[in-house]
This record gives sequence, C-alpha cells and structure tokens, in this order.
Amino acid sequence: MELKAEIDREGVGSIFRDSDHWQIDRQSFEPAYRQLVNILKSQIAAGRFRAGSQLPSEAQLCQLYHVSPMTVRRAINILLDQGRVTTAQGRGTFVKGLDMSEAVFQLQGLKDYIIQPDRAPVNLLEARVLPAAERVARKLGIEPNRWVVYIRRLLMEQDTPISYHREYLLYDPRRPIVEGELAVTSLEGLIRGNGQSIVCSGSMTIEAVTVRDEEAQLLQTPPHSPAFLVEHVFRDFDDCPVSWGWFVWRADHIKFTATVGPQPAEH
Repeated sequence: MELKAEIDREGVGSIFRDSDHWQIDRQSFEPAYRQLVNILKSQIAAGRFRAGSQLPSEAQLCQLYHVSPMTVRRAINILLDQGRVTTAQGRGTFVKGLDMSEAVFQLQGLKDYIIQPDRAPVNLLEARVLPAAERVARKLGIEPNRWVVYIRRLLMEQDTPISYHREYLLYDPRRPIVEGELAVTSLEGLIRGNGQSIVCSGSMTIEAVTVRDEEAQLLQTPPHSPAFLVEHVFRDFDDCPVSWGWFVWRADHIKFTATVGPQPAEH
C-alpha cells in the first residue's frame, strides 16, 4: 500500500492500477527490454504520458513490470536514442515534446520515382566534354578549365515532363563516363551511379524557385511557374566530389512529408 500511495502522489497511480493491460510476456522470444520499450511507446502514443510528463521511476517500472533495473535502464536508453524521452539529473525521465526543428522531411515524389524506376524514364538531351567554368570548378574542387562532362536530361512521366536535370562530372579519359551516362535510363540509376562513377555519399539542398524560360519550355509550364530546385553533390569513397548538378522539379510533381512526435509501438 505504501508503494501504491507513493506512486499516486507522483501522478502515475493509474498506470499501476492498469498495469495488467501492459505486461511483459515471459513466453515471448522478444527480449523483456524491447517489450518494455514498446509498452512505454504505446502509452506515450495513447496519451497516457503526455509531452513534458514524467515517466515512472526506475524502481516503479521494476515493480510494475517485474523486471530488473538493468532491463529498465536498457529500455530507457533506447527511448533516449530514439528521441522519445529526455532525462534530467536527479529528477527523472520525461516525455519529449514536439520539436518541429527536428523533423526530417522526405522528398516523397523523388522517393516514389526511385522505387518505381519505370515510372519516370530519363531522356538524354545533351552530353559533351567541356572545360570547367569557375563555379563548376569550385563545386567539384578542381582547377578551372579542367575537363568535365556536362549532361542535360529530362525526366518524363507518361507524356508529361516533370524534372529538368543538369550535371557536371569529373572527366577521366581512362573511364567511359560519357558512355555510362548515356546508358542511364532511370532516376535510380542517375542517383546511385552508372557503374563508372564510384558514388559513396552526397548532399542535397532544396530551394523554392520559379522556372526560367528554358526550363519552362522543357517542362511545358508557363514562365515563372513555381518549382523546386534540388541541388546535389555526390562524393567518392575519399570524400572527393565527383559530380555536381541540380534538378528543377515541377511543383505539382513533388511534395515533402515528415513524421513528428511519438508513433505507435512496433509490433
């Protein structure tokens, strides 16, 4: 009774009384700490613990779910790593509130076109070797006037152009880069490399723009229509740039999605 009274004073008595609904399955192959993680995530998602509220203490969780302190600590550490909770020295563990600055957005249109390579075939408009202008050289970390491969492409969905792509790649006469680029027929192949470029990592920057005259003509949209410019730099295993370019996407063919806040527990 003393433990129950203590829990009631801390505002978690209902959890203690309803704990039969959230028990560790001793017959499950899933480890107890993982089950505890999912129990706490489910309770957070259900509003049983709201943003800023304190979770039961380590001793209370041990008592509620008949687990060891090590199991509780392991579960809490996983919730910390997932950004579900925060801890305050000497105070306890608290449910983390929404933080829009931590939202990770996905380019849903881009993702869909990558996983469905036949949906948006790539049409090659131009491919030639030319000396790097100052801006191109700076982006690729090379000396101006060094030879680079310049490529222009158009991505189509059925009969509708949806993205105009321009790219500069380091030219290496020992490798058939141009021939490899000519073989690229999908967005997936374009981003992951053509087999001749060794792409290990990259970065992307997104900017809202309006299309210029050339872009408007190719994308079959009125001049100054809204669009998203997605600039990219791809690097090799030595973290050296191997290509720089940008997509101009029609705004009606790409969107941003993000998940914010606690999500239902994994099953």
